Amino acid sequence: MDSKTDQEKLRIDKWLWAARFFKTRSLAADAVECGKVLVNDTRVKPAKLLVAGDSLTIRLGHYQHGIVVLALSNKRGPAIEAHKLYQETEESRRRREVLALELKAQPKATAHEGRPTKRDRREIEKFKSGVW
Repeated sequence: MDSKTDQEKLRIDKWLWAARFFKTRSLAADAVECGKVLVNDTRVKPAKLLVAGDSLTIRLGHYQHGIVVLALSNKRGPAIEAHKLYQETEESRRRREVLALELKAQPKATAHEGRPTKRDRREIEKFKSGVW
């Protein structure tokens, strides 16, 4: 392969790492392997060669990013430089904003950690005995 061909194609796991979607290349490879990353709406393997113009769908937690690859880079740089490698679709951005608002509106689950305090225990006893 000549150097021009090497620059036009890059493994998807390397690109996802360089574009800062994942902290490590192995996490990126695992996500691709598990089907959390689709290339042109097709499930692929981590060694899939990515070219500029490909569309990616990336699921991260509750959020789903729809992006178009603008440039390739196998070097991880600052976030500002990484953002120049792709462009997120307007539809994807709107869906993520709506989902963020929905998640924010949901009531928070309060998990009590550890043993109840003496005050909590007394209130529980009052509630159980019907004095409340």
